Amino acid sequence: MQYQYVEKIRAVVESLLFITNEPLTTAQLAELAELEENDVMDVLDWLIEDYSDASKGICVMKLGDGYIMAIKQDYLPYVEKLYRPQMNTLSMAALETLAIIAYKQPVTRSEVELVRGVKADKIIQNLIAKELIEERGRKDAPGRPILYGTTRKFLQYFNIESLEDLPSNDLLQLDLEQAETLVADELELLDMARKDEDV
Repeated sequence: MQYQYVEKIRAVVESLLFITNEPLTTAQLAELAELEENDVMDVLDWLIEDYSDASKGICVMKLGDGYIMAIKQDYLPYVEKLYRPQMNTLSMAALETLAIIAYKQPVTRSEVELVRGVKADKIIQNLIAKELIEERGRKDAPGRPILYGTTRKFLQYFNIESLEDLPSNDLLQLDLEQAETLVADELELLDMARKDEDV
């Protein structure tokens, strides 16, 4: 009976992770599955271990403070063949803007433009539309400009767990412009899997 219960809660949590497009926190999973949060954490540990098996094409991964099922990096090129026509890539200008926001967040539009040297309002609106960045309040300064930061979808898009997984080695020894260029280059590499082979 105990074994059947464990199998059932595993199946419930697995189903929720499979169907969601957004990472679910342990609290959300516990509420949806009508379980204790400790039980959910045990099930998540079990699922992460089980899906780490090399014979499986998907994994359970932590994104920010939530969990989701995702395709393993090695198998993304095969899935892209199926979805390539629907995939939108980011331009170099968008990657640079995104790098500045990821590195300096929370940051205002004018601060982004100061680093890039060009207007960024249209790119920022596109990044908001793609749900890669979001408004994070207002700066305590004249005009109270909007502050921007990255979203959980940003982590999902680049298949990273947290902002700490972004490149940070040697950034402190670089000036701001060099650091932003390095981060933009790294984001471009992360984005390469989303680009057509002939581009």
